[in-house]
Amino acid sequence: MSEPQLSGATRVHFIVGDPIAQVKSPAGVTQAFAERGMDAMVMPAHVAPADLATWLAGVSAAKNVDGVIVTVPHKFACAALCATLSEGAAFLGATNTMRRNADGRWHGDMFDGLAMVAALRDRGGEPEGRRALLVGAGGAGSAIAHALVMAGVASLDIHDGDITRRDALVARLAGLGRCPVGVGSADPAGYQLVVNASPAGMRDDDPLPVDVQRLAPDAFVGCVITQPAVTPLIAAARARGLGTATGSDMFARVRDLMVEFLAEPRS
Repeated sequence: MSEPQLSGATRVHFIVGDPIAQVKSPAGVTQAFAERGMDAMVMPAHVAPADLATWLAGVSAAKNVDGVIVTVPHKFACAALCATLSEGAAFLGATNTMRRNADGRWHGDMFDGLAMVAALRDRGGEPEGRRALLVGAGGAGSAIAHALVMAGVASLDIHDGDITRRDALVARLAGLGRCPVGVGSADPAGYQLVVNASPAGMRDDDPLPVDVQRLAPDAFVGCVITQPAVTPLIAAARARGLGTATGSDMFARVRDLMVEFLAEPRS
């Protein structure tokens, strides 16, 4: 296995978030770069929302900075700071990965949704034809909602405490005309697929994102959280004999998509 070797020629990428200590990308993506024969690395950057634009302008001045991985809470704000966006990122108004265009400005794409759908499929939770409930309408949640609709779920309901954000996402996805999209709740009864894309479960005192006692016996449960590796939601689902996909499963898939994107030549 190739090991990262740092030098003055190393190409630099950042992962930016607030907080940042929980992320796995610095080691995981740096190792993936090395395995592709790339002299490149990922550094964490803890940046508050009020400082994001200033920070990005500063790192953009460094000619050896090629990419930025974006995590909570910056996915919407970073999309607005990109000069160009992929079709999916433009639809969502959010990005989780940015690379330089040939002119030095930023191009953004969004892989959280594709990665979650791939992770669900890897673990036997094919979304197609399932009645789905998604908790969380933030950057990752929006991307997952879009990917679930595009993957052919029978219907999708979205639950989020930010009603304005939730309703806007429901309206945009319903406008695609691919399946019924509506408002959900913390009650997962009757859903065959339940995905948590909220932060609930990162801290010991977090409430569960759904009432696990109401999970259907044929439900499949996914969660975006990587730390802890097994969240209380995933543990409860497994205790009930349900299939699950963890945040680590999703991260493995999103890492591959991000590395492929960041390795592409500037255009």
